[in-house]
Amino acid sequence: MQRYQSFQAFYPFYLSQHENRVCRRLHVVGSLLVLALLVSVITTGQWMALWLLPLLGYGFAWVGHFAFEHNKPATFEYPLYSFMGDWVMLWQTLTGKLPW
Repeated sequence: MQRYQSFQAFYPFYLSQHENRVCRRLHVVGSLLVLALLVSVITTGQWMALWLLPLLGYGFAWVGHFAFEHNKPATFEYPLYSFMGDWVMLWQTLTGKLPW
């Protein structure tokens, strides 16, 4: 795999790894659930529920990659850029820049 030196260079590769709509949708659902859980934890003070955050975020995404996209998640090679890509892709999906 190519070594990316910037997120700007990485993001087109990231999108190429999320061409399957079901995979993208699972990422969006997982990310929205992460945000909902985070708000819930902050408002209720149920701090022990924080362990669910990676389970929700990565669980939905990895099902999308292994079952629908049939590729290895970029997280394994580029954890920070991939994490950033998840949120940029979510924003672009919610704002209509990427198809749902």
